[in-house]
Amino acid sequence: MDSNHIPVALTIAGSDCSGGAGIQADLKTFLNHRVQGLSAVTCIVAETPLEVRHIEQVQESTLEAQLNILSESYPISAAKTGLLPSQASIHSVAKVLIKSGIPLVVDPVMIASTGSSLTEENTLHALTHQLLPLASLVTPNIPEAEVILQRSIQSEDELVTAARDIAQCYGISCLVKGGHLPSDDERLDVLWHADHAHHYRHPYIALPDGMHGTGCTLSAAITAGLAHDQSMTDAVSAAIAYVQQLIKNAHTWEHNDHSIRCLAWL
Repeated sequence: MDSNHIPVALTIAGSDCSGGAGIQADLKTFLNHRVQGLSAVTCIVAETPLEVRHIEQVQESTLEAQLNILSESYPISAAKTGLLPSQASIHSVAKVLIKSGIPLVVDPVMIASTGSSLTEENTLHALTHQLLPLASLVTPNIPEAEVILQRSIQSEDELVTAARDIAQCYGISCLVKGGHLPSDDERLDVLWHADHAHHYRHPYIALPDGMHGTGCTLSAAITAGLAHDQSMTDAVSAAIAYVQQLIKNAHTWEHNDHSIRCLAWL
């Protein structure tokens, strides 16, 4: 790749008015990775890291119009999805991306850090049957992987088999993030890629109340790596290290008797 060439990456996700997750987190991450970021907004979310107050879906025709004009106008090197709140939004994305052939990272956002459900109940079937078969990589956390597999994940061994089973079921790579497993010293993320398990261990950093967007940022960083023609394993490894650094250097604001924390993109 020409050293002066800036690759283009697309994020398809919800807009987070607090700037800590969703489209905003993705675009900050793309910028930090020297990638030109495009965005297609699926919904507008009134939220902070402490509360999800309102979600308004973008009309299917508006989402498709965004996707069509961007795919027609730019040489997109990689794409990612975040919050797809309905069957209709998943169908719109799949209809456009099935023709693209570009690497796709699916972050299967279903539940906010606050515990609020972000999707309609009937979106799982559309996600697994329409979108995952188009993906290069899916990046569920443990609760999301449990929903996809319809079984619990309680140990590191089960983390590995979950990544393998999802990958083999859909013919893709799968990174299962192990942050929800109990441990005091380190966490394990497992990537199943090319019929092998790749283990990524990193120190445990407690995420306090008032921080969100780590999953969005991780998947965006992987997408940026793929846009730069990195291998899947290198892109995942670099992205995990990047997010760990953002967490360590997080910013904090005190306001109205509570704390808000934000990943340190700046």
